[in-house]
Amino acid sequence: MSDQIRYGVVGTGMMGLEHIFNINAVDGGIVTAVSDPNEASRASGVDAAQQAEDAPATIGSFAHHGELLESGLVDAVVLVSPNYTHRSILGDILTADVHTLIEKPMCTTVEDCLEVVELAANSSKITQVGMEYRYMPPVARMIREIRSGVVGDPHMVAIREHRFPFLEKVDDWNRFSANTGGTLVEKCCHFFDLMNNIIGTKPIRVMASGGQNVNHLDEVYDGKVPDILDNAYVIVEYPDGRRAHLDLCMFAEATHNQEEMSVVGPKGKVEALLPTSVFKLGRRGEHFVGNVEIEEVHDDEIAYEGLHHGSSYLEHIDFLAACRGERDIEVTVDDGLWAVAIGAAAHRSIDEGRIVDLSEFI
Repeated sequence: MSDQIRYGVVGTGMMGLEHIFNINAVDGGIVTAVSDPNEASRASGVDAAQQAEDAPATIGSFAHHGELLESGLVDAVVLVSPNYTHRSILGDILTADVHTLIEKPMCTTVEDCLEVVELAANSSKITQVGMEYRYMPPVARMIREIRSGVVGDPHMVAIREHRFPFLEKVDDWNRFSANTGGTLVEKCCHFFDLMNNIIGTKPIRVMASGGQNVNHLDEVYDGKVPDILDNAYVIVEYPDGRRAHLDLCMFAEATHNQEEMSVVGPKGKVEALLPTSVFKLGRRGEHFVGNVEIEEVHDDEIAYEGLHHGSSYLEHIDFLAACRGERDIEVTVDDGLWAVAIGAAAHRSIDEGRIVDLSEFI
């Protein structure tokens, strides 16, 4: 036990359990405490933690995250509570003597994210943001190839996600933009993070079009109909004429690949497809339409596939290494801030029908 990082998980709904199962599979990490105000969710968290081979005899179980932080049972905390609670809870976590992994989005507003950036800067421990898409094997392969220069400087990034509607969550909190930050913050911040990571510079402006056309229109909660977008196009512009595009549809589960990503530069094009886990590479002058290198990509290091193709497992491997001082943080709070800023700018662009400069937010 003395060589292990002891984890506390704050928020033990669906994603909280996913993090627990991944930590159970990681050498050197163990869940010793959970916190959730919902009794049933809290019990599920305890049960999940007890499934680890080396689980402690007793898992700390707390209704309030403050009790978990004061328990002395944890070295690191994974925050997986509903989006709208992140800012208030992080005010306590980031002033405690623990490492922190924040499930995306970091917060629901840019203003809250800026405050978290300041809190993290004053903490002696590490703070990482959970952006699991960076770790998905074909996406990670695509990024490595881009870094190697195979396409040259990336000029265009295209991401398509055609998927199923939002899942049901405890108390239906994810049905309203006030709780989530809006679909383009809640669902898409990890795609905007990928764009920023691939392009390698900060964005300058956003143009978007979107709406709620199909999903949740026949649902009513406390007399209110959900207001979350179910489809959108978002264009993100970067310096030097580089740009990225998101095509989101959340009533398109009748599809082959849920995510299709491509990056094009003057030397060629790379693609990553999920869930087929296919990577494609085309070099200009060597390949042509219909003739590119195609392979299925797998990572033998993954001990637990979970809900995200093993990416959450790899994320926890990196986070654990960062906690031990063995590597730098993979996704910083600054990364988390800019991902939320693009989503917020996209919502403003849709609401006001105009191009939005990121300088309006940061």
